[in-house]
Amino acid sequence: MKLIDKLYERSKKNMAVCLGLDTKEAFLPEYISNMDITLGEKYFLFNKAIIDATKDIVACYKVQIACYEALGMDGLNAYQKTLKYIRENDGIVIADIKRGDISSTAAMYADGHFSGDFEADFITINTYMGLDAISPYFDYMKDGNKGLFVLVKTSNPNGHQIQDLEVKDGDKVYEKMAGYVDKWGSDFVGECGYSSVGAVVGLTYPKEFIEVKKYMPKAFFLIPGYGAQGGTGKDIAEIFKDDICGVVNSSRGIISAHKGKIEDESFTDITVKAVKDMQEDIGKWL
Repeated sequence: MKLIDKLYERSKKNMAVCLGLDTKEAFLPEYISNMDITLGEKYFLFNKAIIDATKDIVACYKVQIACYEALGMDGLNAYQKTLKYIRENDGIVIADIKRGDISSTAAMYADGHFSGDFEADFITINTYMGLDAISPYFDYMKDGNKGLFVLVKTSNPNGHQIQDLEVKDGDKVYEKMAGYVDKWGSDFVGECGYSSVGAVVGLTYPKEFIEVKKYMPKAFFLIPGYGAQGGTGKDIAEIFKDDICGVVNSSRGIISAHKGKIEDESFTDITVKAVKDMQEDIGKWL
C-alpha cells in the first residue's frame, strides 16, 4: 500500500483530522512547565503525551518546524524526537517546512527531510520557483513511501496579493499552480485515485476551494484554516461532498484546549475531547 492510500484510509476512518503540533511554551500544562528541564525537552514531553492519547483517533500529524527552530538546537532535537516518535507508533507525519529553492538546493532539502534525523512521511513545499523546486523530491517518491503538499491557495489574509493575480489567459496565479500540481502528480497516483503530490488549499476561501479542485482532480489536500482561523465543518461539506479528499488541520484549537481547565497529567482528556468535537463538527455535515 502506498503512503497516500494509507493516509486516505485513515482520513476516512478518523474524519480527516490532522492534528497540528505547532507547540509553543504558552500551550504547556503547568506540570510540564514546572519541570527542571530544557524547553525543548518540555516540548517533546508535551507532544509525546498528545501523540499517545490521540494516535488511534487522528488521520495524521502536522509538525511546524518553525516552532522548534526558534529554540535552536534544543528545539530541533525536540522536533527530531517528535517525528521519530510518531513514525515509530505507526503514525503519519507531515513536516510543515515549506521549502522552495533551485534544484541543487532542493535536492539537499529532499535528503534532509525524506531521510536522516528529520525524516518525515510528507512535507510541505513552495513551488513558485517552478519545476526546479519540486523535481528533486521525485526520486524519493517512486516507491510510494513519501509525499508532498504543494502550496496553492493558502489560508493567510494576504495570500491574495500574489496568488489571486490574473495572468494573460484570465486564470489566476493559484489556478495555474493547481494545474501544475495536477501535471506533476500524474506519475504518483495511488489505488485510492489520489496522487502523492497533494496541495495546500485554505478553508478560509471555501468558494475558491471548490473552483480550484477542478484544476487538480487527483490532488489530496492539506487543508489549513479550520477552527481558530475561522473555518468550520459546514465549509468542509461541499469540499468533501463526493469523497473525503484531504485532511483538515487544527493546531492550537486542539493542543491548547486544556489551558485554564486541566494543567496536570490528565490534560490530554481535553485534547481527546477537542479531536472528537472536531470529528463531530465535520461529520454532521457529510
